[in-house]
Amino acid sequence: MTALLTAAPLGAAAHQLVVFASVDCEAVTVEAKFSNGKIAQRGDVRILDGENALLSTLPLQEDGTANVPLDSVDHSGGLVIEVDTGSHDNYWILTPQDIARNCGS
Repeated sequence: MTALLTAAPLGAAAHQLVVFASVDCEAVTVEAKFSNGKIAQRGDVRILDGENALLSTLPLQEDGTANVPLDSVDHSGGLVIEVDTGSHDNYWILTPQDIARNCGS
């Protein structure tokens, strides 16, 4: 009976959403997949500024990605990228230093 109780939480966490965002000087590329490797095919991507104010919302594409042109958002204070699939959510933070470093400035 104890083995069943300790195994249950592990099974519940088996499909955690993993979010990754990378940036170049033109766009932020967001990738979302589950911890089992399956691509998140549906969901919303919210782009927030460094103060957590919503800047933009766009759909997650069927390949588990979304692209956000840098010139479409104020990224001077960094960005918080949130992905919500309806049943799972997670986020990635891009600092102003991350953005500057990847733009070579």
